Amino acid sequence: MLYEYSNAKLNSLFILTDNVHRDGVAYKQRNDIIKFLWNRGDETISFSIDGINLDLQADQLTTVTYFHKVKYLEKEKKLTGLLFNRAFYCIADHDTEIGCNGILFFGTQDLPVISLNTEKKEQLNLLWSVIINEFKEKDNIQGEMLQMLLKRFIILCTRLAKEQLITRDLEDTQIDIVRKFNVLVDIHFREKRKVKDYAELLYKAPKTLSNLFAIYNQKSPQLIIQERVVLEAKRLLEFTDKQNQEIAMDLGFDDPAHFSKYFKKTALMTPSKYRAMKNI
Repeated sequence: MLYEYSNAKLNSLFILTDNVHRDGVAYKQRNDIIKFLWNRGDETISFSIDGINLDLQADQLTTVTYFHKVKYLEKEKKLTGLLFNRAFYCIADHDTEIGCNGILFFGTQDLPVISLNTEKKEQLNLLWSVIINEFKEKDNIQGEMLQMLLKRFIILCTRLAKEQLITRDLEDTQIDIVRKFNVLVDIHFREKRKVKDYAELLYKAPKTLSNLFAIYNQKSPQLIIQERVVLEAKRLLEFTDKQNQEIAMDLGFDDPAHFSKYFKKTALMTPSKYRAMKNI
């Protein structure tokens, strides 16, 4: 099963597939694709994201952006995919409506894995069927209808992510601060590596952020920043041929030795050792 909507004039793309590994090959070279990966089968499916193995159990889904490096380890198993790009639906422009940035996408936390109970599974399956039916329509408002349905899909998944992944001790206004912090780190981690830099952007005191994240999870804002820098370094070390000095410059370090020390503090090994390990 493969359904595709595209608009060459706008360079927009929206895809449904029951085998994202098979059908995603055609879009592998694109650097603007955002994906929902949904295990609609009965068996656990294993794949690797940024070098870390993830076991997606039956009736679970996760999200990846064009920053992530995905390897499908069990290519014989079908993994359902919902793919779209910014030209089709910009989650940043619609953030006030759907509130998914920093939770489902472009966050600095661990990948969101959402589990579906019987009720939510039926709800998403029904929406999935409606989307497929809309793909079969061929008229001049098809794109708008598909955008509306995608928006609905994102909202449902965001609600589930908030219920399952965020402590109930946080109010919506506090969750919004967490989301905005996550997105800001994703944008500015190359030039801003101190909590006070982000506190200023959020018009908050650094202590306020620290207290908020103490409730949200076990990671401090400073550790989140460090891990985002190191994650990007790992991607460059594993998936490019750039030398350590080039990577250091890409990540805003003037001194390669400082970069190596920064990397080792979080990764517990030097950049060279990490690359050698991944090459093996």
